[in-house]
Amino acid sequence: MGKPTGFLEFKKKERPYAPASERVKHFREFLQPLPESELKIQAARCMDCGIPFCHNGCPVNNQIPDWNDLVYHGQWQEALRNLHSTNNFPEFTGRICPAPCEEACVLNLHDDPVSIKTIECAIVDKGWEEGWIEPQIPARKTGKRVAVVGSGPAGMACSQQLARAGHDVVLFDRQDRIGGLMRYGIPDFKFEKHQIDRRMAQMAAEGVEFRPGVHVGVDIPAKQLLEEFDAVVLSGGSEAPRDLPVPGRELNGIHFAMDFLRQSNKRVAGDQIVENEIITAKDKHVIVIGGGDTGSDCIGTSNRQGAASVTQIEIMPRPPERENKELVWPYWPLKLRTSSSHQEGAERDWSVATKQFLGDGRGNVRALEATRVEWETGADGRMRMVDVPGSNFELKADLVLLAMGFVHPVHEGMLRELDVSLDPRGNVLADTNRYATTVPKVFAAGDMRRGQSLVVWAIREGRQCARAVDEFLMGSTDLPR
Repeated sequence: MGKPTGFLEFKKKERPYAPASERVKHFREFLQPLPESELKIQAARCMDCGIPFCHNGCPVNNQIPDWNDLVYHGQWQEALRNLHSTNNFPEFTGRICPAPCEEACVLNLHDDPVSIKTIECAIVDKGWEEGWIEPQIPARKTGKRVAVVGSGPAGMACSQQLARAGHDVVLFDRQDRIGGLMRYGIPDFKFEKHQIDRRMAQMAAEGVEFRPGVHVGVDIPAKQLLEEFDAVVLSGGSEAPRDLPVPGRELNGIHFAMDFLRQSNKRVAGDQIVENEIITAKDKHVIVIGGGDTGSDCIGTSNRQGAASVTQIEIMPRPPERENKELVWPYWPLKLRTSSSHQEGAERDWSVATKQFLGDGRGNVRALEATRVEWETGADGRMRMVDVPGSNFELKADLVLLAMGFVHPVHEGMLRELDVSLDPRGNVLADTNRYATTVPKVFAAGDMRRGQSLVVWAIREGRQCARAVDEFLMGSTDLPR
């Protein structure tokens, strides 16, 4: 490494946040970049650990020690080349990936891993600033046409790789803009959408054609794609939300989290929403049910919309403050995670089960009735939830957001028409070698294949699927896996 003793000399430092009192007034990104001199110091902390577990912790297998060393030596353009060799969109992951690579870092055994995500984002941001990121236009065209359905990170990565291989690629999405849940599910304060737009400009120059506003299986028959294209890639999301079927679920003011977030992002983008269809947290007591990233995004969005209060409840027990490093490292640990949105203001409660929603007599939700629960091991060895007697309580609620995850992709429409086989969880059945479905020349990647997951996993699957499709079309492939 550039400085073998760096990890002993320098303390970990991350990008600071703008003060919460300021950032809740707008929807812009609020991470403040580190100066180049500090980034060099942080890169110097990457130790000669022998086995770089961060490689395995990163789903796209970023060569993290290599570009840390290059940053330390000031070779930023070569660091960018290395970073792009495994990841099409490091400015995406550098902002919204939870960084499993840092959990796998050897230094994380002492709670101070290398600031991998910060350095990754700095490399690609500098690449854009310096004009180093340009279209990679193929030297020749193959004459093969590929349809990619679903324009999230899996679809975008797959499309870009296939276009660079010389294929004519058309990327479809049912929404009016490209980007999938990156566009409409992740709030702008975490990820501004110009990040997607400039990658789209690069991809268009490389030959990708974008067709937003086309719902395959509704606006056009899915089988039409089989007739018009040499291969079809299904790269949509896992969009069927997990519901909460308790009494009072039909009351006004109870919404799936993604409906709330999607509409908020549209309003931030300047879209007009029909007045009586607006979902807003302004001056309301908001209850967020679900403790993951989507729930956190609902908290940050609610605070920016002017909520009177925000409370997040989770049915699982409160995680430990610290994980047992000797037991779980280098794998992703279960531990209490407090996001920037939590820091902006929200009450949090665990081991809480919703029993019913209570109305105000006019069809609107006014409160949530819940109970405390305990988790016990049953005779079959499985954990089961048991209500704590006498622990019922109410929470005032004008707006309830269900952020309990997603069960599988939507089956109605495209998937039913194509008649692809599904796995036991309801996802499209395909392996991670050929990515082929049970329907000839139809492939699947990303959340549609693996279920709800991370942006970085979607990029990995999109790249690997592109390699499989290129090999299917041409008999061999030079695309990286």
